Amino acid sequence: MEKIIEWLNNHMLTCPSKHFFHFDCPGCGLQRSVIALLEGDIVKSFQLYPATIPILFCLFFTALHLVFKFKHGAAVIKGAYILATSVIVVSYIYKIITHQLV
Repeated sequence: MEKIIEWLNNHMLTCPSKHFFHFDCPGCGLQRSVIALLEGDIVKSFQLYPATIPILFCLFFTALHLVFKFKHGAAVIKGAYILATSVIVVSYIYKIITHQLV
């Protein structure tokens, strides 16, 4: 696992918004947050990007639903995606208000 984390740290993608316009986009911090989560640091992961866990839940539950066809799976997926999107929007607005975009 350590080698995977090291590889991920060395191969992070550059954010086009940050590169060209010099401010964070709504997705900035996701890669570092996932790496922190892989390292077992849930608090740091949440601080870097609060929507990481809801996004991962959406992805995993959607994959499980495609295989097992849960009775109320579509409703759970819709709710999870709404929650993840809400967390992204609220945290981005918070970054704007507190001047943390740079």
